[in-house]
Amino acid sequence: MATAVQKFHEEEAIGKTYDSQIARRLLRYLRPYLRLLVPALLLTLALNGLRVLQPKFTQYAIDWYIVPCQQGGVPCRPGGLMWLALAMLAVLLLTFLFSYAAAVLLNTIGQHVMYDLRAELYEKLQHQEVAYFDQHPVGRIMTRLTSDVDALNELFTSGVTDVLGDLATIFIIIGIMLAMDWRLTLVTLVTVPLLFAATSWFREHARRGYDMVRTRLARINSFLQEHVSGAQTVQIFNREAKSERKFRELNDEYRRANVDTIFYYAVFFPLVDFIGAIGIALIVWYGGYRVMGTTPGAPQLLTLGALVAFIQYSQALFQPIRDISDKYNVLQAAMVASHRLFKTLDLPIAIQTPAAPVRTGRARGRIEFENVWFAYKDEDWVLKDVSFAVEPGQAVALVGHTGSGKTTITNLLMRFYDVQRGRVLLDGVDVREWDLRTLRENFAVVLQDVFLFSGTVEGNIRLGRGEMPDERVAWAAREVHANSFIEKLPEGFKSEVRERGAGLSVGQKQLISFARALAFDPALLILDEATSSIDTETEQLIQQAIERVMLDRTAILVAHRLSTIQRADRIVVLHHGEIREQGSHQELLTLRGLYWRLYKHRKLCVPVRRPPFVFAQTFTA
Repeated sequence: MATAVQKFHEEEAIGKTYDSQIARRLLRYLRPYLRLLVPALLLTLALNGLRVLQPKFTQYAIDWYIVPCQQGGVPCRPGGLMWLALAMLAVLLLTFLFSYAAAVLLNTIGQHVMYDLRAELYEKLQHQEVAYFDQHPVGRIMTRLTSDVDALNELFTSGVTDVLGDLATIFIIIGIMLAMDWRLTLVTLVTVPLLFAATSWFREHARRGYDMVRTRLARINSFLQEHVSGAQTVQIFNREAKSERKFRELNDEYRRANVDTIFYYAVFFPLVDFIGAIGIALIVWYGGYRVMGTTPGAPQLLTLGALVAFIQYSQALFQPIRDISDKYNVLQAAMVASHRLFKTLDLPIAIQTPAAPVRTGRARGRIEFENVWFAYKDEDWVLKDVSFAVEPGQAVALVGHTGSGKTTITNLLMRFYDVQRGRVLLDGVDVREWDLRTLRENFAVVLQDVFLFSGTVEGNIRLGRGEMPDERVAWAAREVHANSFIEKLPEGFKSEVRERGAGLSVGQKQLISFARALAFDPALLILDEATSSIDTETEQLIQQAIERVMLDRTAILVAHRLSTIQRADRIVVLHHGEIREQGSHQELLTLRGLYWRLYKHRKLCVPVRRPPFVFAQTFTA
């Protein structure tokens, strides 16, 4: 069991992916910015071309001015050397300007692409069914939107164009070297097979290392999200030491994964330098003999300037090869991140609006469950052949032990999940045939653990609907008696609300939630344990708020408090996913069945804490 839970929360390793397919898909994100990419690519190519010219300046300085002046055969020309130096300085200045322009363009492209990816990911996650969030820890989802997207930044800002520029530089340098002396060029290229062997070894191991690093990072993010959110619970039960031990374990795994990956870089780059040094040594050995004119089979002489230029070109040749290998670092991080991002983007959305919705608009409020069977996993049924109906304007209370299926019924009604068997009807139309947006606009939900967003009090009542006038916000607050404490806040409705409503009492947050529900004027209202864990005075205010919000609306009440249940027109008693009894409070007491036993043992009066509910309370446009 523990292994299954651990596997559930771990970030899966992606193993081998098809780099070419991912690369082609990534390049599609560059298409909207070709007007910036093409100039950036041209600037990069020009930049590399200017850098290739620099060894020629050294060759000309030595062969045209320095060596002739030392040999004394021709007069020294210091003025010519000065102009050559000025020309080299001009080339370096152009190199600086081209480098600046290319960096600005490439970083602009990278930021646009990252913006597009984050927006696409967020939109995808917003439309994912609730089951997705049940199966994926929040920390892992946050890793997608932050670390994985950031890993693509360097790929788009420098990776693609730099690799193309480096490839162009390699071919240009080899062409120049062949034109200068093909024999010495062949000697220089002797070490290239060694470079390919080292690169192949590095590529094989670095990929696994990057996969492991990102897997460990996602585990840390998941752990931190859970334990920061649950800090109060950790402290209440004195679990700080155990939590710290677990974090140290995860942190150590992440450290070791990074160290293991660094090992390959620590070996690879010095190895590339060593192979490059071998190449330069061969140039000095063979080229030196050529300069001295003592190499058998090679009668023509090699000038000293050409030899020095060859050494510089050899160094310049190994530099882009090393850079490409270094860019493999960027490429691997991008490939691993891209695989995870595209895996998220490619997830099918199981619950969405049908192509031709049968019903839209405001509902009358008739609810009907017809022989509903539902399981969150396989055939582990949470609801078994459930059937009942609620007429418009009626209030029905769902009663039963924890796990009997009460909240599941409300989730099916708002189509957070789809039933496996049977039908859930709203106004005689299967909820799967409703326009999904319209369906959820008809509901308001008030929960025991109210979720408030960072912002202002009025912003939490309005919840993004900018066209809602301030007068309606104030009216809704007055109707549910929330104005009494809101007006005492430092800035009233403009007062800031901290994350999850920190600083407000449970009752105050619930009153804000009732004001939100009333302001949106839903056709149907769902109260899920909305009066638990509050003091008597606040309960009286909330009971009055419930009466006001329920007026002329169909209501589903999930509650344990008898004061709330007795206000219902009908009570549905659930037990292990089945309906055992239905009727009014008095009718059910007369039956002396399950409801009577709950009432007798005061099970209906005991506040029951529920885990935090992560959804927004009102589902609106």
